[in-house]
Amino acid sequence: MKCALICVALCVAAVVAIPVPDQNAETLKYDNNINGVDGYSYQYETSNGISAQEAGELKAVGDASALAVRGSYTYTAADGQVYTVTYIADENGFQPEGEHLPKE
Repeated sequence: MKCALICVALCVAAVVAIPVPDQNAETLKYDNNINGVDGYSYQYETSNGISAQEAGELKAVGDASALAVRGSYTYTAADGQVYTVTYIADENGFQPEGEHLPKE
């Protein structure tokens, strides 16, 4: 009887540990704010471990305006490694940072 209970417990633990395939991922959290000319922000999280957040606003660059964005995203690769990228995107281009990215 003990052996049967242990086997059932191990099977349940194995099923729970199986990662959710991307095609079956569900949105767990989603927030979106559009503030007109004052900017925007969003964030989301999915059941397969993907999450992202971003905020942007217009800023004056000389005589023109440019969109300035800050954000980050996180995902789990096929090998189980979790990667996080934080970034700025503005008049100087896309500037990502992450432990796994090459340094300049």
